[in-house]
Amino acid sequence: MTIAVCPGSYDPVTAGHLDVIERCAHFFDEVHVVVAVNAAKTPMFPESTRVEVIRRAIAKDGYSNITVASTDGLITDYCKRVGATVIVKGLRQNGDYEAELGMALVNRKLAGIETLFLPADPILEHISSSIVKDVARHGGDVTGMVPDCVVPMLTEALRRERVRREGGE
Repeated sequence: MTIAVCPGSYDPVTAGHLDVIERCAHFFDEVHVVVAVNAAKTPMFPESTRVEVIRRAIAKDGYSNITVASTDGLITDYCKRVGATVIVKGLRQNGDYEAELGMALVNRKLAGIETLFLPADPILEHISSSIVKDVARHGGDVTGMVPDCVVPMLTEALRRERVRREGGE
């Protein structure tokens, strides 16, 4: 059985993330989507929310070979724990490759786990969690860039952020 891990912050999960995850589900016996908790980052959504949103988004398509989890440790440790032999990373543009290559080489050195780079669907390659949050922050419509359930969550999180900034909450 071939097990793959698709790690990311998924803050929030985007249509591009889901495209990569769903494509992986066709190639591997089992796919673990892992919300990687990075203490150096301040996410918009808590870890448990990000995990639940991904579960809801993939459940509608009926994938039975996808598991969603989180870790605050090394991805390679998670891979060893579940028996994964490959990490899959979606690449949007050249900058992604440069950023991901170093991590891929470290992961191979640490645990002998290879990284497979999966090019983004050209229709989705411009979408990132950062861009989604920025567009929403400026009042733009992110429908279609994220699962439908994320749109109201993003609106509410930004409202709370605005209230905090203005000293209301």
